[in-house]
Amino acid sequence: MNTSPLTILVLYYSRHGATRRLAELVAQGISSVEGCEARLRTVPAVSTVAEATEPDIPANGAPYVELGDLEECAGLALGSPTRFGNMASAMKYFWDGTSAQWLSGTLAGKPACVFTSTGSLHGGQEATLLSMMLPLMHHGMLLLGLPYTHPELMTTASGGSPYGATHWAGANGSLQISDESKTLTIALGRRLAETARKLHSHHE
Repeated sequence: MNTSPLTILVLYYSRHGATRRLAELVAQGISSVEGCEARLRTVPAVSTVAEATEPDIPANGAPYVELGDLEECAGLALGSPTRFGNMASAMKYFWDGTSAQWLSGTLAGKPACVFTSTGSLHGGQEATLLSMMLPLMHHGMLLLGLPYTHPELMTTASGGSPYGATHWAGANGSLQISDESKTLTIALGRRLAETARKLHSHHE
């Protein structure tokens, strides 16, 4: 029997740090599940200037994602700030380059969840979560949300939805994540890891 831990990929893009903090909470939830470990990864920024490039290694935060991370993961948590109700272009750019993984079914049958942070209250959070689900569905992933068995969904005005974990960060990303949103974000990571473990044991 394979005793090596299952790797759950937490892939995010963050400009001011709020989505990164959510990613770390998702990872905390993943790591709380026995036999699972989180792998935090990010994507480079994109530019309208063709000559502009990002360094091979980010100055801070998680390393850049590689396509091999999709092969190796047993599940995926995907996070992005909202850009007019959609995922950030840097994250979409990454997914636009995964046709080979789509053709080979790399992610098919693996569980996934999504999370987002916005600068304005109700600034397209749920639309952004839904936009991130679209490429994951094309990849054949099994999408997980947050069930209303979590009472925090009924009490928080600034974060959390049945589609995934959310946070209202404020215009400059300085607002702290509420206790309810922290609880929901950790719970989402835990649910993802528990589902990945069950699916993996079923296939062994």
